[in-house]
Amino acid sequence: MLYDNALYTEDIKNIAGLQLPWNKLSEKSIIISGASGMIGSFLIDVILEKNAIDNLNCTIYAIGRNEEKLRKRFVKYLNDKHLVFLQCDIQEPLKCTEICNVDYVLHLASNTHPLLYSTDPIGTILTNIIGVKNMLDFAIEHNAIRFAFASSNEMYGENRGDVELFDENYCGYINCNTLRAGYPESKRCGEALCQAYKTQKGLDIVIPRLTRTYGPTMSMSDTKAASQFIKKGVNGENIVLKSAGTQFYSYTYVADAVGGLLTSILNGVNGEAYNIADVSGDTTIKNLANLIANIAGTEVVFEIPDVVEAAGYSRATKARLDGNKLRALGWTPLYDINDGVERTIKILKSLKD
Repeated sequence: MLYDNALYTEDIKNIAGLQLPWNKLSEKSIIISGASGMIGSFLIDVILEKNAIDNLNCTIYAIGRNEEKLRKRFVKYLNDKHLVFLQCDIQEPLKCTEICNVDYVLHLASNTHPLLYSTDPIGTILTNIIGVKNMLDFAIEHNAIRFAFASSNEMYGENRGDVELFDENYCGYINCNTLRAGYPESKRCGEALCQAYKTQKGLDIVIPRLTRTYGPTMSMSDTKAASQFIKKGVNGENIVLKSAGTQFYSYTYVADAVGGLLTSILNGVNGEAYNIADVSGDTTIKNLANLIANIAGTEVVFEIPDVVEAAGYSRATKARLDGNKLRALGWTPLYDINDGVERTIKILKSLKD
């Protein structure tokens, strides 16, 4: 179990110990979609840890499509009154009669890996548009003081070749007339919808933009390249590279991603977007594969992806994000790419033993 791993509990304590205005969450409530996902589950662990060490008394409403999955993930907290499970599909309007008011509404749910982009493109789009609308409406109806939409580095599209790092105002090319466009275009639309609710409904919103995130809370069914590399490394298998590996991306360890998420929510300015990224996490796919192979004691081999899998791949060859705007709010990552990958593999290996 994750909670039995010393490295994982250290990660949780490190983020719970960040110098943030935690008092903003004191005696407050948060509703989180995507609660069992990589980011959502780690965030919930951090807040519940903060409750325990500082008596924050923050109540979390954890939304998931499968309550049994939620209960299994948060088995340590099944008797904690500050964690309430809500089973629902956010593509449908939220009907939570037991909640009168909620202070923070966080929309973290999303299809986030290539196989789902190609096999469930409708669900991918609707979660990022209809799901956002339902969460925004819930925030208005329940008098939320802040709404956060977890967006993605993919909304920037392809690098036009004019910059090395994408700041929050950058806009690259996306061919919208393709299957693969469903994910980035729906993230763009979700962001626009947040801005519409800010202007028309007076809702306070922030948009943290996550880059390629990895860590021990990742799903074992995740088909992103980094996740596949990590799974191979954990199993002691050769790392399978399905391209030349020259793509240059920003990567963020899940603990730092959640630290950035909390920083944007607690310190961010209404209406602003924030890149959660740092150059210490930037690398090529080939270098990432070699790093994981070296840690795992295996080799890198090449394999041509099948048609279904390839259809979900990003076409971006360079997508590095500028994290200076978030740094100005006080965020500093705790782990570089080497530390994060090594911790991930060690933690996941311990779960196998």
